[in-house]
Amino acid sequence: MYGQPIFAVPKDLYIPPDALEVILEAFEGPLDLLLYLIRKANINVLDIPMVPLTAQYLEYVEAMRQHNLELAADYLLMAATLLEIKSRMLLPRPPRADEAEEVDPRAELVRRLLEYEQIKMAAARLDAVPRVERDFEWVGVFVAEKVIERLPEVSLHDLQLAWLKIARQSRLRRHHTIQREELSVREHMTLILRKLQDDAFVVFESLFDPTLGVAGLVVSFLATLELVKERLVVVTQNEAFAPIYVKRAYSERADA
Repeated sequence: MYGQPIFAVPKDLYIPPDALEVILEAFEGPLDLLLYLIRKANINVLDIPMVPLTAQYLEYVEAMRQHNLELAADYLLMAATLLEIKSRMLLPRPPRADEAEEVDPRAELVRRLLEYEQIKMAAARLDAVPRVERDFEWVGVFVAEKVIERLPEVSLHDLQLAWLKIARQSRLRRHHTIQREELSVREHMTLILRKLQDDAFVVFESLFDPTLGVAGLVVSFLATLELVKERLVVVTQNEAFAPIYVKRAYSERADA
Protein backbone atom coordinates (compact mmCIF):
# COMPACT_ATOMS: atom_id res chain seq x y z
CA MET A 1 0.00 0.00 0.00
CA TYR A 2 1.39 3.39 -1.04
CA GLY A 3 4.39 1.59 -2.48
CA GLN A 4 5.11 -0.42 0.66
CA PRO A 5 4.44 -4.18 1.10
CA ILE A 6 1.98 -5.29 3.81
CA PHE A 7 2.83 -8.55 5.57
CA ALA A 8 0.08 -8.59 8.26
CA VAL A 9 -3.57 -7.61 8.48
CA PRO A 10 -3.98 -4.21 10.20
CA LYS A 11 -5.57 -4.43 13.60
CA ASP A 12 -7.96 -1.54 12.93
CA LEU A 13 -9.19 -3.06 9.63
CA TYR A 14 -13.00 -3.27 9.61
CA ILE A 15 -14.63 -6.01 7.51
CA PRO A 16 -18.45 -5.72 7.17
CA PRO A 17 -20.41 -8.92 7.89
CA ASP A 18 -21.80 -9.04 4.35
CA ALA A 19 -18.48 -8.29 2.66
CA LEU A 20 -18.00 -11.91 1.65
CA GLU A 21 -21.04 -13.83 0.50
CA VAL A 22 -20.86 -17.29 -1.09
CA ILE A 23 -23.95 -18.44 -2.95
CA LEU A 24 -24.13 -22.10 -3.92
CA GLU A 25 -26.59 -22.45 -6.77
CA ALA A 26 -27.21 -26.09 -6.02
CA PHE A 27 -30.99 -25.77 -6.19
CA GLU A 28 -33.08 -23.72 -8.58
CA GLY A 29 -36.24 -23.65 -6.48
CA PRO A 30 -38.28 -25.47 -3.85
CA LEU A 31 -39.24 -28.28 -6.24
CA ASP A 32 -35.57 -28.80 -7.11
CA LEU A 33 -34.65 -29.10 -3.42
CA LEU A 34 -37.54 -31.46 -2.74
CA LEU A 35 -36.63 -33.65 -5.70
CA TYR A 36 -32.99 -33.70 -4.53
CA LEU A 37 -34.00 -34.93 -1.05
CA ILE A 38 -36.23 -37.63 -2.55
CA ARG A 39 -33.52 -38.92 -4.92
CA LYS A 40 -30.85 -38.73 -2.22
CA ALA A 41 -32.93 -40.89 0.13
CA ASN A 42 -33.78 -43.27 -2.73
CA ILE A 43 -37.49 -42.76 -2.16
CA ASN A 44 -40.21 -43.64 -4.64
CA VAL A 45 -41.82 -40.43 -5.84
CA LEU A 46 -45.22 -42.10 -6.00
CA ASP A 47 -45.03 -43.08 -2.30
CA ILE A 48 -43.38 -40.21 -0.42
CA PRO A 49 -42.91 -40.60 3.38
CA MET A 50 -43.94 -37.12 4.44
CA VAL A 51 -42.59 -37.15 8.03
CA PRO A 52 -38.83 -37.56 7.36
CA LEU A 53 -39.00 -35.62 4.10
CA THR A 54 -40.68 -32.64 5.76
CA ALA A 55 -38.13 -32.68 8.60
CA GLN A 56 -35.18 -32.61 6.21
CA TYR A 57 -36.77 -29.90 4.11
CA LEU A 58 -37.44 -27.69 7.15
CA GLU A 59 -33.83 -28.03 8.29
CA TYR A 60 -32.59 -26.73 4.97
CA VAL A 61 -35.12 -23.88 4.88
CA GLU A 62 -34.21 -22.85 8.44
CA ALA A 63 -30.54 -22.65 7.51
CA MET A 64 -31.41 -20.60 4.45
CA ARG A 65 -33.72 -18.27 6.34
CA GLN A 66 -30.96 -17.29 8.75
CA HIS A 67 -28.86 -15.93 5.87
CA ASN A 68 -31.37 -14.57 3.40
CA LEU A 69 -35.02 -14.31 4.29
CA GLU A 70 -36.04 -12.94 0.90
CA LEU A 71 -34.46 -15.83 -0.93
CA ALA A 72 -36.20 -18.37 1.32
CA ALA A 73 -39.73 -17.06 0.67
CA ASP A 74 -40.55 -19.61 -2.04
CA TYR A 75 -39.05 -22.36 0.06
CA LEU A 76 -41.20 -21.36 3.03
CA LEU A 77 -44.30 -21.65 0.87
CA MET A 78 -43.32 -25.19 -0.09
CA ALA A 79 -42.60 -25.98 3.57
CA ALA A 80 -46.13 -24.87 4.45
CA THR A 81 -47.48 -27.13 1.73
CA LEU A 82 -45.52 -30.08 3.10
CA LEU A 83 -46.78 -29.42 6.60
CA GLU A 84 -50.34 -29.27 5.36
CA ILE A 85 -49.98 -32.60 3.55
CA LYS A 86 -48.32 -34.12 6.61
CA SER A 87 -51.16 -32.91 8.87
CA ARG A 88 -53.82 -34.25 6.54
CA MET A 89 -52.15 -37.65 6.49
CA LEU A 90 -51.77 -37.78 10.29
CA LEU A 91 -55.30 -36.71 11.14
CA PRO A 92 -57.81 -39.55 11.51
CA ARG A 93 -60.31 -39.82 8.70
CA PRO A 94 -63.98 -40.36 9.59
CA PRO A 95 -65.62 -43.33 7.93
CA ARG A 96 -67.42 -42.52 4.72
CA ALA A 97 -70.75 -43.89 3.63
CA ASP A 98 -69.91 -44.11 -0.03
CA GLU A 99 -67.21 -46.43 -1.31
CA ALA A 100 -65.52 -43.83 -3.45
CA GLU A 101 -61.76 -43.94 -3.52
CA GLU A 102 -60.12 -41.42 -1.22
CA VAL A 103 -57.88 -38.79 -2.79
CA ASP A 104 -54.26 -39.00 -1.67
CA PRO A 105 -53.12 -35.60 -0.28
CA ARG A 106 -49.75 -36.18 -1.94
CA ALA A 107 -51.21 -36.58 -5.44
CA GLU A 108 -50.88 -32.92 -6.47
CA LEU A 109 -47.33 -32.70 -5.11
CA VAL A 110 -46.32 -35.90 -6.90
CA ARG A 111 -47.73 -34.56 -10.17
CA ARG A 112 -45.76 -31.32 -9.84
CA LEU A 113 -42.56 -33.21 -8.98
CA LEU A 114 -42.86 -35.55 -11.98
CA GLU A 115 -43.53 -32.67 -14.36
CA TYR A 116 -40.61 -30.69 -12.93
CA GLU A 117 -38.27 -33.68 -13.29
CA GLN A 118 -39.26 -34.15 -16.94
CA ILE A 119 -38.69 -30.47 -17.68
CA LYS A 120 -35.33 -30.53 -15.88
CA MET A 121 -34.15 -33.56 -17.88
CA ALA A 122 -35.28 -31.94 -21.13
CA ALA A 123 -33.39 -28.76 -20.20
CA ALA A 124 -30.26 -30.82 -19.51
CA ARG A 125 -30.50 -32.46 -22.93
CA LEU A 126 -30.95 -29.08 -24.60
CA ASP A 127 -27.97 -27.68 -22.69
CA ALA A 128 -25.83 -30.56 -23.98
CA VAL A 129 -26.54 -29.54 -27.58
CA PRO A 130 -23.63 -27.53 -29.03
CA ARG A 131 -24.40 -23.82 -28.86
CA VAL A 132 -23.10 -20.92 -30.93
CA GLU A 133 -20.61 -18.65 -29.13
CA ARG A 134 -20.39 -21.20 -26.29
CA ASP A 135 -19.08 -24.37 -27.92
CA PHE A 136 -18.21 -23.13 -31.42
CA GLU A 137 -18.07 -19.99 -33.53
CA TRP A 138 -19.49 -19.30 -36.98
CA VAL A 139 -16.86 -19.06 -39.71
CA GLY A 140 -17.50 -16.97 -42.78
CA VAL A 141 -16.05 -18.01 -46.13
CA PHE A 142 -15.79 -15.58 -49.03
CA VAL A 143 -16.98 -17.04 -52.30
CA ALA A 144 -16.47 -15.16 -55.55
CA GLU A 145 -19.65 -14.30 -57.43
CA LYS A 146 -18.31 -15.48 -60.76
CA VAL A 147 -16.22 -18.59 -61.14
CA ILE A 148 -14.49 -19.09 -64.46
CA GLU A 149 -14.29 -22.75 -65.36
CA ARG A 150 -10.94 -23.62 -66.81
CA LEU A 151 -11.11 -26.58 -69.15
CA PRO A 152 -8.15 -28.94 -69.34
CA GLU A 153 -5.84 -28.51 -72.29
CA VAL A 154 -5.67 -31.16 -75.00
CA SER A 155 -2.15 -32.47 -75.36
CA LEU A 156 -0.53 -34.31 -78.21
CA HIS A 157 -0.84 -37.54 -76.19
CA ASP A 158 -4.62 -37.07 -75.96
CA LEU A 159 -4.81 -36.64 -79.74
CA GLN A 160 -2.67 -39.73 -80.18
CA LEU A 161 -5.00 -41.83 -78.03
CA ALA A 162 -8.02 -40.54 -79.93
CA TRP A 163 -6.31 -41.34 -83.21
CA LEU A 164 -5.51 -44.90 -82.09
CA LYS A 165 -9.16 -45.39 -81.14
CA ILE A 166 -10.25 -44.24 -84.59
CA ALA A 167 -7.70 -46.50 -86.24
CA ARG A 168 -8.98 -49.54 -84.31
CA GLN A 169 -12.54 -48.81 -85.37
CA SER A 170 -11.41 -48.34 -88.96
CA ARG A 171 -9.76 -51.78 -89.09
CA LEU A 172 -13.07 -53.33 -88.10
CA ARG A 173 -14.99 -51.54 -90.88
CA ARG A 174 -12.49 -51.27 -93.75
CA HIS A 175 -13.09 -52.87 -97.13
CA HIS A 176 -10.42 -55.12 -98.60
CA THR A 177 -9.97 -53.32 -101.90
CA ILE A 178 -6.73 -52.47 -103.63
CA GLN A 179 -6.66 -49.19 -105.44
CA ARG A 180 -4.43 -46.24 -105.89
CA GLU A 181 -5.66 -42.76 -105.20
CA GLU A 182 -4.13 -39.43 -104.48
CA LEU A 183 -5.37 -37.69 -101.37
CA SER A 184 -4.98 -33.98 -100.65
CA VAL A 185 -4.50 -32.65 -97.14
CA ARG A 186 -5.86 -29.25 -98.20
CA GLU A 187 -8.98 -30.85 -99.58
CA HIS A 188 -9.60 -32.66 -96.31
CA MET A 189 -8.99 -29.44 -94.42
CA THR A 190 -11.76 -27.82 -96.45
CA LEU A 191 -14.09 -30.78 -95.79
CA ILE A 192 -13.46 -30.53 -92.03
CA LEU A 193 -14.12 -26.79 -92.03
CA ARG A 194 -17.41 -27.40 -93.82
CA LYS A 195 -18.45 -29.78 -91.09
CA LEU A 196 -17.73 -27.04 -88.58
CA GLN A 197 -19.77 -24.30 -90.28
CA ASP A 198 -22.35 -24.09 -87.48
CA ASP A 199 -19.69 -22.88 -85.02
CA ALA A 200 -20.74 -25.64 -82.62
CA PHE A 201 -18.59 -28.22 -80.88
CA VAL A 202 -18.34 -31.46 -82.86
CA VAL A 203 -17.09 -34.76 -81.53
CA PHE A 204 -13.56 -35.41 -82.75
CA GLU A 205 -14.40 -38.87 -84.06
CA SER A 206 -17.26 -37.55 -86.22
CA LEU A 207 -14.80 -35.67 -88.44
CA PHE A 208 -13.51 -38.97 -89.86
CA ASP A 209 -15.23 -41.22 -92.35
CA PRO A 210 -14.37 -44.86 -91.63
CA THR A 211 -15.24 -45.86 -95.19
CA LEU A 212 -12.22 -43.97 -96.55
CA GLY A 213 -9.87 -46.59 -95.22
CA VAL A 214 -6.65 -46.14 -93.34
CA ALA A 215 -5.15 -43.83 -95.96
CA GLY A 216 -8.13 -41.49 -95.92
CA LEU A 217 -8.19 -41.47 -92.14
CA VAL A 218 -4.47 -40.63 -92.03
CA VAL A 219 -4.97 -37.71 -94.40
CA SER A 220 -7.97 -36.48 -92.37
CA PHE A 221 -5.94 -36.68 -89.17
CA LEU A 222 -3.07 -34.76 -90.79
CA ALA A 223 -5.60 -32.17 -92.02
CA THR A 224 -6.93 -31.79 -88.47
CA LEU A 225 -3.43 -31.30 -87.10
CA GLU A 226 -2.75 -28.72 -89.79
CA LEU A 227 -5.92 -26.82 -88.87
CA VAL A 228 -4.87 -26.84 -85.22
CA LYS A 229 -1.42 -25.66 -86.21
CA GLU A 230 -2.85 -22.76 -88.22
CA ARG A 231 -5.27 -21.98 -85.35
CA LEU A 232 -8.30 -22.40 -87.55
CA VAL A 233 -9.96 -24.86 -85.15
CA VAL A 234 -10.05 -25.27 -81.37
CA VAL A 235 -9.68 -28.67 -79.73
CA THR A 236 -10.91 -29.10 -76.17
CA GLN A 237 -12.54 -31.51 -73.70
CA ASN A 238 -14.65 -31.12 -70.55
CA GLU A 239 -12.35 -33.08 -68.27
CA ALA A 240 -9.38 -35.41 -68.37
CA PHE A 241 -9.95 -38.58 -70.45
CA ALA A 242 -13.31 -37.17 -71.61
CA PRO A 243 -14.40 -37.10 -75.29
CA ILE A 244 -12.55 -34.56 -77.43
CA TYR A 245 -14.51 -31.82 -79.21
CA VAL A 246 -13.54 -29.64 -82.17
CA LYS A 247 -14.83 -26.16 -83.01
CA ARG A 248 -13.93 -23.43 -85.44
CA ALA A 249 -11.68 -20.77 -83.97
CA TYR A 250 -12.91 -17.24 -83.30
CA SER A 251 -10.63 -15.76 -85.91
CA GLU A 252 -12.26 -17.99 -88.51
CA ARG A 253 -15.72 -16.72 -87.58
CA ALA A 254 -14.53 -13.11 -87.74
CA ASP A 255 -13.12 -13.65 -91.25
CA ALA A 256 -16.40 -15.20 -92.33
